[in-house]
Amino acid sequence: MIQGDVVTTKRVLPAEWAPQSAVMLTWPHPGTDWAGLIDEVEPVFLDIAKAVLPHEHLVISCEHVVRLQELERDLNRYAEDNGFPGRVRSVPAPANDTWARDHGPITILTDEGPTLLDFRFNAWGGKFPWEKDDALNNHLFNAGVFGTTRMQQVGFVLEGGSFESDGEGTLLTTSECLLTPTRNPAMDRTAIEQLLSEVLGIRRILWLNHGYLAGDDTDSHIDTLARFCAPDHICYVTCPDVADEHYSALAAMEEELQEFRQADGAPYKLTPLPWPDAIHDEDGERLPATYANFLIINEAVLLPVYGVDQDQDAIAVMKEIFPTREIVPINCRPLIRQHGSLHCVTMQMPAGVVS
Repeated sequence: MIQGDVVTTKRVLPAEWAPQSAVMLTWPHPGTDWAGLIDEVEPVFLDIAKAVLPHEHLVISCEHVVRLQELERDLNRYAEDNGFPGRVRSVPAPANDTWARDHGPITILTDEGPTLLDFRFNAWGGKFPWEKDDALNNHLFNAGVFGTTRMQQVGFVLEGGSFESDGEGTLLTTSECLLTPTRNPAMDRTAIEQLLSEVLGIRRILWLNHGYLAGDDTDSHIDTLARFCAPDHICYVTCPDVADEHYSALAAMEEELQEFRQADGAPYKLTPLPWPDAIHDEDGERLPATYANFLIINEAVLLPVYGVDQDQDAIAVMKEIFPTREIVPINCRPLIRQHGSLHCVTMQMPAGVVS
């Protein structure tokens, strides 16, 4: 299943709050579904990029070379003017879309240093074109973005948004996503657990069997529903409106979370997140707005907000959860037009990957 030199030392899948070297963005271009929305969505990507640069490196790729050159110039100037030069890495590379969380590499830590795992990507079970995205990590690797960090190919479909790690050997995921037959049809739950244990170094998996967001293309990615905030702490989406279509599924998910136990048998600390007002597109389709789709970076948390009344409540909750980190709200309403949000378009790289 793994191609290339097999790392035989201990493997650790770091938590998102572990020290980072960079964040990866795959920039929108007219060949993506953003074609008619470029002017609306590019400012969101720029806001994310400028929020990352004070804290760590930024890796950006774009299929359109001229636009990439403009971005590199403008972002380097921004970084230099603000006292953190040299943090922008840019690579021209083909891409079907912009969801770096799911086509980007997943990093494990070993005694020999970090290793990038290039899992297969098939656009959430073949829903959209995916061949360019599946090849993107190789483009970045061959361009030298990751320096001497090794990369291994893994012949298993896995998206970064489909799981959460506590950094101590526990994985949180959803059965709706990982067991969907359009991803790895030859593998059942037992086989998937065994593979993830071997490849990621995890010791146990917490499976959520409930949880749902209207407009979600990912088959219930965990990063839209529930997130590790610390090894003993999970925040999660909850819906207080009994008339809302989400109420039953999210109430059942909450009950599951309450039943979960840490490795030592203790219950988790659980923090519910605010439920934003319903947001619909021009055709009346409900869009998957969620405050769970935040990104933890060095010293900060980038929080998606949507221009609704609950944004301030979400900021306040995040400040309580992460009291030592700056909370940076970013208006992601344009992003959810394509059914994703902030965490979905980013992929963090742990310390040692990019220098």
